[in-house]
Amino acid sequence: MVTRVGNDIYFDDLSEPEFGRLQGLVLKLGNLANTDFSLEKVLEDARKRTGLSDFGPEGFQEPLQVLLDAYKSDPEMTPIGATTVYNDLVRCASNRLIIEDRRQKSPNLDAIKLEKPLSISGLPRSGTTNLVNLLAADSRFQKLPLWEAQEPFCAPGKEKAGLGLKMRSKLMNCILKNGDSNIDDPRYYRGSLRWSSMKMMGPELAAMHPMNPDHIHEELELMQFDFGCNQFEWTAMVPSYRDYYFKTDQTPHYEYMRDVLKLLQTERGDERPWVLKCVQNPEQLPALKHIMPDATAIFTHRDPVAVIQSCATMIAWGHRMLRKTVDPRMVVDYWTDRFERLLRACVRDRHIWGPAKSLDVYFHEYMADQMGTVQKIYDLYGWEFTDKAQQEMSEFIAAHKRGKHGRVRYKLEEHFGVRPEEIRERFDFYFKKFPVAIEVT
Repeated sequence: MVTRVGNDIYFDDLSEPEFGRLQGLVLKLGNLANTDFSLEKVLEDARKRTGLSDFGPEGFQEPLQVLLDAYKSDPEMTPIGATTVYNDLVRCASNRLIIEDRRQKSPNLDAIKLEKPLSISGLPRSGTTNLVNLLAADSRFQKLPLWEAQEPFCAPGKEKAGLGLKMRSKLMNCILKNGDSNIDDPRYYRGSLRWSSMKMMGPELAAMHPMNPDHIHEELELMQFDFGCNQFEWTAMVPSYRDYYFKTDQTPHYEYMRDVLKLLQTERGDERPWVLKCVQNPEQLPALKHIMPDATAIFTHRDPVAVIQSCATMIAWGHRMLRKTVDPRMVVDYWTDRFERLLRACVRDRHIWGPAKSLDVYFHEYMADQMGTVQKIYDLYGWEFTDKAQQEMSEFIAAHKRGKHGRVRYKLEEHFGVRPEEIRERFDFYFKKFPVAIEVT
């Protein structure tokens, strides 16, 4: 069960989930589903959804097949978990069709430049989300809200939302008190429905990782359409895909993402610089440098133990609907290893970005002085921190206070059977390189 004491949230049932009536009903209905994890079915459903047929170069099929095999061979995945990941693959394949259609209509894509991007990279839960959303409040940047990251373009002839889609979205917003928007776009309504469904299954998600459609998100979403990124590790246990990812050069997927940003820039008729963020970047710094050599790179850093206990809690909690049994120790072990590999790559390759084009931001310093951190970033970036930008950011901070939706209280040893020092000793190499403050003792 979930216990709330004032603004504090405690999870007491990670290993033995207790379901409310709504969650129980969803699980029962989900058990009726039978998912066909075949490449042909995913591609067929994407063609039907979009009315398009050309996926472009067939290289994407190999990583997609690795994912499908991983899902198919997972005996612990619940039927609702299978439906969830399958629908996401169809969404990704549908976006790929639409993007390929746009690409063929944009013969001068190579000539388009992404002017002076500002790129935020770092471990999840290390301030990347807060920082990119704060910087995105500055109207001199163009940014990537979640609803566009998940669906950059409408399929031809499907640019208007039907009445049924609008009504479902508005009804859910009303029930969950999400607020409304003046964006009249079918992609926005679908994004709103996805967020409402997630909140209905678990209201605490807003306190851990908001996914409302206006939320400024990461370009990692765009790499999903090429089926090459670590995003798929967040929604299922796919160690075989992880191993494939590590053995494969990720540069082509970064090039794909860059091209989608160029197409978006053309669609918007907007040449303002992008402010971007991606939690995968620390282990792919050569690929990032390759596609954005003119970027200014900001790297966020935080105590890995604080990051791991937060991520492991969120993922183990999410497993209650997606997996037949929840094993918190398996989750914390997987993500400890995963973040160690990511940070070892970051320490190895950090030198690629010299001091003239990069800055390390420490979570404890950023939380103590957000505006002072932004001033340092703008000094490096070569921008004036104008009165207007300061006002826009102040308004963002006032509207998005930390802990607004509640503050999760973590129990690392009790829930996961591991002591902070056991995890921390594996990251000695990281502490020697970056002076992060120890948060969990």
